[in-house]
Amino acid sequence: MGRKQKEGRRKAPESKHRIKTTRRERKIKISSGLYLAPSFLGVMVFFILPFLVVIYYSLVDNPISGNFVFLDNFINIVQNSAFKSAVRNTFVFSAVAVPLAVVLSLLLAIVLEAKLPFRSQFRTFFLSPMMVPVASIVLIWQVLFHYNGAVNEVLSKIGVDKIDWLKSDYALVVIVILFLWKNLGYNMILFMAALASIPKDILEVAELESAKPLQTFFYIKIRYLSSSLLFVTIMSLINSFKIFREVYLLTTDYPYDSIYTLQHFMNNKFKSLDYQTLSAAAILMSLVMIVIIGTLFIAENRFGKDVEG
Repeated sequence: MGRKQKEGRRKAPESKHRIKTTRRERKIKISSGLYLAPSFLGVMVFFILPFLVVIYYSLVDNPISGNFVFLDNFINIVQNSAFKSAVRNTFVFSAVAVPLAVVLSLLLAIVLEAKLPFRSQFRTFFLSPMMVPVASIVLIWQVLFHYNGAVNEVLSKIGVDKIDWLKSDYALVVIVILFLWKNLGYNMILFMAALASIPKDILEVAELESAKPLQTFFYIKIRYLSSSLLFVTIMSLINSFKIFREVYLLTTDYPYDSIYTLQHFMNNKFKSLDYQTLSAAAILMSLVMIVIIGTLFIAENRFGKDVEG
């Protein structure tokens, strides 16, 4: 009997301790929920709800009547010649500009990794476009590539006829150069940080094993740079869609055919209040971006998983 009383006395403090612990955990969960609530509401109001509204608009004939037409808007937009032209131009620009931005910035980072003279000045030169406002960038490009601009003046000195750069087939080249000028510096800094984080002992072992510089680069450095390559590629892809700002300021709503992008198409539909077509185009573009980024993540996971940790 005495033993049972002792066991009961032991269980009583344990049960009280358990109750206090559960109360403390409940308070922590409630307080954590209260701290997270503003962020959750912000994401809900500014991201999730607008996206649901876009999906709704893409499935109706117009926002006022709200008659469901299901996939008719998507079928119409796929058959739209302006949309197909915008998709083709956007794809060509991204396919040219993004690989160049990744490869050139990686090469610049490798060059700056060596102890070259004036390395800091060289780095500042490529970082300076990040500090220049968009309006100033547009002004610089107008001064350079206007029909009576600086580039044509130089060409005329060597006997080459003037070129209307932004109203000819050279317009895409001008925009690609603008994109690279803006983004190379940022990408270069990311690659320089990634190169500095590669374990030195592995590079020393490769040097002791008489590995050639190209072998060290492709078999060691590239594999350790896989996550940085993924990040830089995704950021460059996103920035390639943001080039609309500069193109719009340079050429207004309807630029030359080769630089008429998806953003121009969507902006014009927004101005004409054609929300159902705009929403359908936005959803299609989002799906394509998800597929591309998902493919990049899968490739990076397979290529760089052996160097994780």
